[in-house]
Amino acid sequence: MTTIATTNPATERVEQTFDALSEDAIDRYVGRAAEAFASYRLTPVGRRAAWMSAAADILDEEADRIGAMVTAEMGKTFTAAKAEARKCAHACRYYAEHAEGFLADRPADAEAVGASGAYVRYQPLGPVLAVMPWNFPLWQVIRFAAPGLMAGNVGLLKHASNVPRTALFLEDLFRRAGFPEGVFQTLLIGSRQVERVLRDPRVRAATLTGSEPAGRSVAAIAGDEIKPTVLELGGSDPFVVMPSADVAAAAEAAATSRCLNNGQSCISAKRFIADIGVADEFERRFVEAMRDRTVGDPMDEGTDVGPLASEQGRADVEALVADAVGKGATVLCGGERPAGPGWFYPPTVISGVTPEMRMFHEEVFGPVASLFRVRGVSEAVELANATGFGLGSNAWTREPDEQERFVRELDAGQVFINGMTTSYPELPFGGVKRSGYGRELSQEGVHAFCDAKSVWIK
Repeated sequence: MTTIATTNPATERVEQTFDALSEDAIDRYVGRAAEAFASYRLTPVGRRAAWMSAAADILDEEADRIGAMVTAEMGKTFTAAKAEARKCAHACRYYAEHAEGFLADRPADAEAVGASGAYVRYQPLGPVLAVMPWNFPLWQVIRFAAPGLMAGNVGLLKHASNVPRTALFLEDLFRRAGFPEGVFQTLLIGSRQVERVLRDPRVRAATLTGSEPAGRSVAAIAGDEIKPTVLELGGSDPFVVMPSADVAAAAEAAATSRCLNNGQSCISAKRFIADIGVADEFERRFVEAMRDRTVGDPMDEGTDVGPLASEQGRADVEALVADAVGKGATVLCGGERPAGPGWFYPPTVISGVTPEMRMFHEEVFGPVASLFRVRGVSEAVELANATGFGLGSNAWTREPDEQERFVRELDAGQVFINGMTTSYPELPFGGVKRSGYGRELSQEGVHAFCDAKSVWIK
């Protein structure tokens, strides 16, 4: 039986437990979603936009309360949790304002196809199952839900089992905003029940953000059922620093990126690659910036890094560090858990990581950085691409030719030049290789679960 509970990562105390839905209850939820879709798909986009704007207002107005709830469930700092709520509000408004344009009929060349009229119409698919992770428990859901609901789809959320309060809040958010009953529902279920929901013929598609094994499982089931999916999986993003870079700015951004969300972000840089010409300076500044991060109570406004979300998560990080050190890597700072309660782990920098070490190939989901040295752009690109992942990437250089090479040659869904990788509603988001496929956000996020219907009129 899956445990669905709020366990405070800073105290290790279970604050609330929840019962998983029965099989009969799951069937009722899916039936309600199908019934809601039949009428909701015909709702004018302007009315959907009004409801989405109301959801944005709730997120802004209640950011403090929402932030405290998120911090208690998964440990991110209160400051970061409030910022996440407001980022979600921005995304809701973005889609409220732009979805009608994204969904407008796209004219085609009628004469070329022998018609008097021809165009593409974007229409919703139906109920979409969203399997979402705990690390950005609001944002991961909103970046699917805002474009999906604006397109006319309805949502069934299977959230991570350690953030049930947030999961239930999200259902309540859309209900309070005015969306009809059944348009967005939370399923408090374990991972073993996902297949049963995904194989239901009333569920038309799925989106997942999470681990590679979870992605493979959902993709395999959806493939067997011939249902479309969008997958956003792990990342081990490179952060390249070249001689022309502003090294001080790069080092500060590097520390911010690696400690973002307590080190638990798929698009945070994890492998730091410095050209030999600036490697000493970058290492010194980066290690100093990591040491300066304050680890502590996530509700304290002065805290930079809170606890990891689970005991197992910290154990996984420790195992990767121990493997690297045991095979010859050097810890430049951090590397040891602090005493006391809570699943804390300090900002850590490790040099001398080689392909024989797990850390070279696996994603480290905690505030641990691998530091490498290279000579020139070609070596930097080769090392940056020497991973099965391809989610985001960073390159710091003032040289236009180098910038163009990184944009062209880095194998990633996103390339950020002289800035820290992040996600915006205005830009498509997703990865390549083992980081998944499909795109969320921007116009692509609206079209992800639409039928691009060709219309031909004589």
